[in-house]
Amino acid sequence: MTSLPSWMASLGLLSPIIQAPMAGTSTPQLAAAVSNAGALGSVGIGAYGVDQARQHIEQTQVLTDRPFNVNLFCHQTASADAEREAQWLQYLAPEFARFGAPAPSDLRCIYESAVGNAPLQAMLLELRPAVVSFHFGLPEQSFIDALRSAGITTLACATNLDEARQIEQAGVDVIVAQGMEAGGHRGTFVPEQDRLMGVFSLVQLLARECSLPVVAAGGIMDGAGIAAALQLGACAVQMGTAFILCPESAASAAYRAELQSAQAQHTAITAAISGRPARGMFNRLHQLGRDYAGQLPAYPMVYDAGKALHQAAAAQGSSDYAAHWAGQGAPLARVMPAAQLVQVLVQELKEYEN
Repeated sequence: MTSLPSWMASLGLLSPIIQAPMAGTSTPQLAAAVSNAGALGSVGIGAYGVDQARQHIEQTQVLTDRPFNVNLFCHQTASADAEREAQWLQYLAPEFARFGAPAPSDLRCIYESAVGNAPLQAMLLELRPAVVSFHFGLPEQSFIDALRSAGITTLACATNLDEARQIEQAGVDVIVAQGMEAGGHRGTFVPEQDRLMGVFSLVQLLARECSLPVVAAGGIMDGAGIAAALQLGACAVQMGTAFILCPESAASAAYRAELQSAQAQHTAITAAISGRPARGMFNRLHQLGRDYAGQLPAYPMVYDAGKALHQAAAAQGSSDYAAHWAGQGAPLARVMPAAQLVQVLVQELKEYEN
């Protein structure tokens, strides 16, 4: 197998594979299993408050003594827009009525950003995970500098060259090049300026134009995909959808069933679930978003409505509004324990390289 880049070798990793953080789907058990198998496991804490984030990190530290990644959301704090929020809730009211539930009276900002979040930043510097990664942008420079001074390796997601250059200038260690094939929310700094670049074009561009190591992310599901990414200039890959069917993930039974059905062949990007564009298996909220003539409220305000609607539907056995995130490689997902999947991926990569 191709030798590992120096930053991975210094962490004691054995394979060029990172399990994507997947906030809400990744678990301490999944991250630990991946790390114990010689790859880099990840926990996504962007959807948690400081106390729950600490619990997830500490639980992962109990389950593995190997390095793992902690991923942060670095989105700009949403500005309330009462008119947009009221119009969206009015539009969704008939959907709530289908399940005998009232629509919320208002929308909350349910996810705090890591930007300027002193309690969260202090907790991370206290616990010192081996790797910290940034999504949706970058935190303030002082925090990046503090992480690096603490000996923590930093990664940040880029979806175009401009974002990659900002990452490089900030002194982050590694760029995660995330193509439009990726499932869930991509790390676009400004969603309205998303250029929807594919992963392989993006990897080649960033590998040529940037001096930092580049990790490929988006639609990579097997050893063939890993080998292709490495051949094009990536030093490693980040894989999310490939790990959803592992028993250690938090995916629900409905999520797992859908990912193993013909529905996995129909993924699409919508902002109607959360307020930011994200790729998942097509559902009722995707359609509602396509049909909506108004302007959506900001992220994560839209998510507050989507989660409430999903909860009302799920109580009556419907998963029509669930955020079943998945990348374009979804039909290639396999059911097996995380450690076994890492072993299979490594073996496939060796076969493609020989």
